[in-house]
Amino acid sequence: MTPRDHFLNISEHLNQAIIGQQEVVERLLIAILADGHVLMEGLPGVAKTRSIKTLGKLIESQFSRVQFTPDLLPSDVTGSEIYREQDGSFDFQPGPIFGNLVLADEINRAPAKVQASLLEAMEERQVTVAGKTHKLPDLFLVLATQNPIEQEGTYPLPEAQMDRFLLYVNVPYPPAENEAAILRLVRGEKTGTAAESPELTPQDVIFAARKEVAAIHVAESAEKYMVDLVIATRQPDRLEGDLANWIRLGASPRGTIALDAASRAHAWLNGQDFVSPENIRAVASACLAHRIHLSYEAEAAGLTRTDVMESLLKAVVPL
Repeated sequence: MTPRDHFLNISEHLNQAIIGQQEVVERLLIAILADGHVLMEGLPGVAKTRSIKTLGKLIESQFSRVQFTPDLLPSDVTGSEIYREQDGSFDFQPGPIFGNLVLADEINRAPAKVQASLLEAMEERQVTVAGKTHKLPDLFLVLATQNPIEQEGTYPLPEAQMDRFLLYVNVPYPPAENEAAILRLVRGEKTGTAAESPELTPQDVIFAARKEVAAIHVAESAEKYMVDLVIATRQPDRLEGDLANWIRLGASPRGTIALDAASRAHAWLNGQDFVSPENIRAVASACLAHRIHLSYEAEAAGLTRTDVMESLLKAVVPL
């Protein structure tokens, strides 16, 4: 099997386990291919945690989970130095952040000092404890979830951390026609009649796929379209309509980098050897929505970041 065949196989099994969430499955695969982190936002019960755990079962990897709570400490995430009485030395005990796929469940329930413990790990792929730096695994992704409507006992993510997520994925309710299929799937799992788990995809296949993604051609016109989209978030007054009244701050250069990586991965998954405007548009909202800051006027009108991005995509067209 080629690396792409392996990923299509993963996609098939994920869609069987997470019914009615094809876009979420695609975004997760893009994150793995683009070597970036994912922030998943959705109401309880829409399979956010299930999708991440299922992905962990399909890939040859160490899966770890951190349930973020208000009393969590940074050392509960990164690990800490343990004193050994036998010889009076200190040994580093790695925390759950040293997994390959790290589920940061309900990440906005922990205070800022715990959220900050992820910043170095997500950007530099390392953790510094007691003055010593410890490298994280080559395959390392933070897959975070949060509830968008519950505000009591939560701590909004700092913008520096939001910017470190490659993709923002909104997980909606599944379509009505899939509800019965979900019911049968869960019933089958409880009665032991569910389909058998497929063979694990080795990490070498993932790294080989990433090399193929990196080789995807991006024409100068496609690069310009990416830049135009990002610049439009910073200078919305150049566009027609109400975007200038809705966007307070635009995306950072990380947005451009994320757009390039994600559009390459999207093209590769679709069997293309080049990036087209359609690939860019398909991932633009996921790459940029969490990087823009809405004005009070937009929030008062009930607009979401995704709504604003949809309007921006209509206003900025490729050459």
